Amino acid sequence: MEYEAVIGLETHVQLKTKSKMWCGCPNQFGAPPNTNVCPVCLGLPGVLPVANEEALRLTVLTGLLLHCQVPSRSKFDRKNYFYPDAPKNYQVTQFDQPSTRAGYVEFELGGRPARVRITRAHLEEDVGKSFHFDRQSGVDFNRAGVPLLEIVSEPDLTSADMAYTYLNALTEILVYGGISDCDMEKGMVRCDVNVSVRPRGTQVLGAKIEIKNMNSFSGVRRALEYEIPRQIDVLNRGGRLVQSTRRWDDDAGLTEEMRTKEHAHDYRYFPEPDLMPFEPEEDWLGAVRARVVELPLARKQRFMRDYQLPAPDAETFKNDVALGNYFEQIARATANPKAVANWVINNLRARLAEAQTDLASVKFQPEHLLELIALTDTGKISSKIAQDVFNDMFATGEAPGTIVERKGLAQVSDAGALERFCEEVIAANPGPAADFKAGKVAALNFLKGQVMKASKGKANPALVGEILERKLKG
Repeated sequence: MEYEAVIGLETHVQLKTKSKMWCGCPNQFGAPPNTNVCPVCLGLPGVLPVANEEALRLTVLTGLLLHCQVPSRSKFDRKNYFYPDAPKNYQVTQFDQPSTRAGYVEFELGGRPARVRITRAHLEEDVGKSFHFDRQSGVDFNRAGVPLLEIVSEPDLTSADMAYTYLNALTEILVYGGISDCDMEKGMVRCDVNVSVRPRGTQVLGAKIEIKNMNSFSGVRRALEYEIPRQIDVLNRGGRLVQSTRRWDDDAGLTEEMRTKEHAHDYRYFPEPDLMPFEPEEDWLGAVRARVVELPLARKQRFMRDYQLPAPDAETFKNDVALGNYFEQIARATANPKAVANWVINNLRARLAEAQTDLASVKFQPEHLLELIALTDTGKISSKIAQDVFNDMFATGEAPGTIVERKGLAQVSDAGALERFCEEVIAANPGPAADFKAGKVAALNFLKGQVMKASKGKANPALVGEILERKLKG
């Protein structure tokens, strides 16, 4: 029997706020253990939480970026369970009235458009972090109370590659929007995977297996590449799958059962009594809407449409926002945006990497790049000379015309001068000249190279080719 996978993802993202969700403690990675704490985030008796307004804004902004509905009323709830890293023994989260619901993420998969629906993106608080030593364990509560967004997808994913691509597209949107830095090494993004298999073409879902301990998106992909065949093998051998939680062992490359659960846990949700419901006013929502940015995929498609760029160039400018903005600033003023893209991607980006600097440190003016392109397009300098001029521009900030004049780099297009160069090269290279006359077309390129060398790269290559061909055929 053929089986198909049904996958849903729960992605937890730390929000980019200065302070925690319910108190003024810093939201800061890397501080000494248990230094960014107070009675509120330690859950001491008698404390009262105060919601972080920027976290509320970022939650609604996320909803807008993910095409979600933003209800006029949402509330916070207590999710009760014992967890060593949760000092209160409950988590403040959103249960039946989340801040956003019913959205979607669009992305490219194998060169084709794909869409994954978002069930909800709700706001909650993070827990602390446990550390296990040889004979004891410790808990660092610096992370406890950090605002955390849980983004729950519908079970629309069908493969490991699709899950991997969706996660990258989702976090790219969140970084674009300033929601989170999404640094997995700092624990800013974590992901739980829900996966089942069913006979292809049927609608009834199989037993849901949850996979924990996802430290990277590539780990999610590898875990699914292992788990989906494992489940299919169990069913093909006549076995039965039950709802369970498994952990991913990245070193061993396999999932291991942690616990089975025939029924979902009863977390005894009830409304958080210390927090009022959230009912955003229109002026407040308008200020959040003003922060909506162009989405990555829309940016790529616009660059391809408006500037006639090939997909790889547009992808580069999608991935590097600052570089793309720099390109667009120049491209708006030219009829040849592809030439601008070539110089920005192939030359400017490479020089910035070599110099270990950024665009803010570029010495030449953006319009100098247009001047350099014009000098090349009109034949005043060769493409080889243009490379040298660009390097001088990058080092000094001088205009390309000034550099060409100062160094005497103008391309030689004088027919008489080029005739002399060509005659000298033909006389000095009788073998290649004879080869071309005998029908070996490639020999002409060698002779052209010799003329360019003799002219120190200044000869107009198109005219050189015409003159050589005329003389050798004459």
